[in-house]
Amino acid sequence: MKNKCISPQITSFRGKHAPEVGFLEGYGAIIESFSLPVTLPSKLSLISQKKRKYETDEWRVFTPKYKTDNTLYKQLIFALKYEGVNLLVFKKLFECIDQSELAEIVQLEPTSQYSRRIWFLYEWLMNHPLEIPDLKQGNFVSLVDEKLQFAIRGKRSSRHRIINNLPGSQGFCPLIYKTEKLKEFASSNLQDKKNNYIKGIHKDVMQRAASFLLLKDSKASFTIEGEAPGANRALRWGKAIGEAGRNPLSKAELLRLQQIIIENKRFTQMGFRTEGGFVGDRDRVNGDPIPDHISAKPEDVEMLLDGLIEASELMESETFNPILAAASIAFGFVFIHPFSDGNGRLHRYLIHHLLAKLNLAQQGIIFPVSASILDRIDRYRMVLEAHSHPVLELIDWEVTSDHNVRVLNETTDYYRYFDATKQAEFLFECVFDTINRIIPEEVNYILNYDEFKRFIDDQFEMPDKLVASLVRFLEQNNGTLSKRALSREFKALKVTEVKVIEKLYREIFNG
Repeated sequence: MKNKCISPQITSFRGKHAPEVGFLEGYGAIIESFSLPVTLPSKLSLISQKKRKYETDEWRVFTPKYKTDNTLYKQLIFALKYEGVNLLVFKKLFECIDQSELAEIVQLEPTSQYSRRIWFLYEWLMNHPLEIPDLKQGNFVSLVDEKLQFAIRGKRSSRHRIINNLPGSQGFCPLIYKTEKLKEFASSNLQDKKNNYIKGIHKDVMQRAASFLLLKDSKASFTIEGEAPGANRALRWGKAIGEAGRNPLSKAELLRLQQIIIENKRFTQMGFRTEGGFVGDRDRVNGDPIPDHISAKPEDVEMLLDGLIEASELMESETFNPILAAASIAFGFVFIHPFSDGNGRLHRYLIHHLLAKLNLAQQGIIFPVSASILDRIDRYRMVLEAHSHPVLELIDWEVTSDHNVRVLNETTDYYRYFDATKQAEFLFECVFDTINRIIPEEVNYILNYDEFKRFIDDQFEMPDKLVASLVRFLEQNNGTLSKRALSREFKALKVTEVKVIEKLYREIFNG
């Protein structure tokens, strides 16, 4: 039986330098022993030769008493106990182990919670039962350890005496670790904070703010893609964002939204990709691709989207944390990259969709997360690359005659089973920023504008259009009216009146 799993002594592993000399343990040892084609876990486990337990950004260091024997079963137990569930490692491991060997491993301790979890994962991931009879007794145990990773309530599997609390489907199931940052964000009651803030704002002001926020988000989403849309195009996409959460997520809905995004369809292949896809640059001499990200194979796109939609419905039915759900689904979508064009804006639309579906964005207020993302554009790119670059190293591809990419190996699982922790942390930051800064800034601007306008109406009886121009000129020139403005639109104002207006503007908008 291929049950050996050597725990090698290392100073580094696949480019990750260990904080000290030690023995690779858990998933790292399994990956090394079986040469698994997987992305490395965000943190690897190391058994130190010293009596000191600690963590770094990339390593969990354990004392010698945690060292297991060199068997696959013991390494799997260590991994599940201290590193959580890694679906990609389990899937690739199961693909290279004979079914009878796995059944033998599971039956070493048939009622152990770890044996049952391994057994369940095999049948869930491989969609094939082991020749093991159903368990008839024993307490039900959760598949995902909620001290380590976020999970749903889940459903019971009587055969394994397991509660399947994975936050996804067999076709799509990213997992998110409970980092200190995410635990803090998740316990911050953003829903209550947002609702309490909105309750204190007059309904008319909030409705006006909502309109501005929609347009702000639409323009920001185009800017992220390097585009400068006309007013009509930005308004059209803003209207679509405003309806996020109303229609169920489906492939037909995604196709409808792409039609809204792409205004000029003459040069874009509409619908799901039928060719390879990548994000990156091209060689300036021959036009060959220099990819930063390679999209899912075209023949896998619809199958992956089916899994993503099923996972989204599961998270909605289980009322999974809306920001965690949005991170998993929206970033999963952009990694799949199902369209030739429009993926980025649809990716951010899906954030709105999940936040609305799970009732974080409600009462007519859309979360302008694209505006917050734009303010963090470098971090955003790093978060995307945190997944794309490691996966790129596992993809075997060639250049096609039309200077595209053709993927030669099986890549589906890299888009199904990934660690979405970094993406979730980033999205929480953006939502937190939206609630605490962007929405209040927009509301405050409207309140300040109304106060300023009341004074101008009272003293000068200016038309609304001219008041709007007055504020715009003052904004553009740091609270003073330019010579051009005074010689044209506002030449009727006296010098003393100009000084009063400028002083009042600065007091209201800058005070």
